[in-house]
Amino acid sequence: MADRTIWLLAGEASGDVLGARLMLALRDVRPDLKFIGIGGPCMEQAGLTSLFPMRDLAVMGLAEVLPRLRQLNRRLEEAVAHVRASHPDLVVTIDSPGFTLRLLKRIKPLGIKRIHYVGPQVWAWREHRVRDFPGLWDRLLCLLPFEVDFFARHGLPATFVGHPVLQSGAGDGDGDRFRKRHGIAPGAPIVILMPGSRRTEAPRLLPVFGRTLRLLRQDFPDIVAVVPSSPVVAELVARQAARWAVRPVIVTELQDKHDAYAAAGAALTKSGTSTLELGLAGVPMAVTYRVNPMTAAIARRLIRVKHVAMVNLLAGRQIVPELLQQDCTPAKLRSTVRDLLTDEVVADAQRSAFAAVMASLHAPEGLPSEAAARAVLDLLDQP
Repeated sequence: MADRTIWLLAGEASGDVLGARLMLALRDVRPDLKFIGIGGPCMEQAGLTSLFPMRDLAVMGLAEVLPRLRQLNRRLEEAVAHVRASHPDLVVTIDSPGFTLRLLKRIKPLGIKRIHYVGPQVWAWREHRVRDFPGLWDRLLCLLPFEVDFFARHGLPATFVGHPVLQSGAGDGDGDRFRKRHGIAPGAPIVILMPGSRRTEAPRLLPVFGRTLRLLRQDFPDIVAVVPSSPVVAELVARQAARWAVRPVIVTELQDKHDAYAAAGAALTKSGTSTLELGLAGVPMAVTYRVNPMTAAIARRLIRVKHVAMVNLLAGRQIVPELLQQDCTPAKLRSTVRDLLTDEVVADAQRSAFAAVMASLHAPEGLPSEAAARAVLDLLDQP
């Protein structure tokens, strides 16, 4: 069946990667498919011409969104108008629920088939929002195994397609290659610092990381810090890190990042998918985070889960430390990293727990992108 059009929307870097893999998996089966919509560099490389820059949507946090609300509303109007004018055979929205769910609601009267890819994390907070979901999509594709049961309890069928971290290659790096490429001595301890991929979140962790490194240098004079950075925030990271006592290696290439994982002895990372990447690579870690105090105060009243780190949620217990808000201090981060770098019992306990977490993320059949593509094509081909 020729000339079928799928309209896709991704609102941030992780969704852009998901969208690109989905497009490639779909094209493997149906090379005739046409893709339009909104995405980032990965989706553009896979053949999408984005309606407007995806970075206009990459914002998070209640306080952070407010100054950009007018621009976000304008972009929403543009996206709705584009769907209406192009009238595709299917719309696939990917994650970014603050924007994508509003789009799905607006285009509901158009009678176009809709799939939402990545279950909204209302199981973590604001569970009452699930009441707004019926009718927003025809299919919901979930990345986490427990989400199927959660949405089923609310009368919303969902399909577990496996987690895309399994296709990331994060566990296939070469540590020796990384050290040689960047001139790092074989015995020098390496710590990964992951402040986030959004321009609104990275500035909150970078100053703390810089002060933490100054302290860690007292324990490890030859310590090397590596900051994997998205192109969106690489310049910002470089500008702030120029003032650090320990100048970090900033990596933007995917293979270089995975090689850094293989070389590292410990990591400090924000919560989210980065914890799964590090877990797949077997890097002992601590999760830390800072947001606007107003955002944090509201979130504390709404959060309904015991852990914020994805590896902890999937394990059902705290396997990595969580140092959040007032606990996100240079002294506490220093102490935690020092333990991870020097205590093999602590590090090995994390690595053993990571293996069980990764096993739970496999889809019943095939790669995650292939499972998602099958679900998309199944709906696309229905009358």
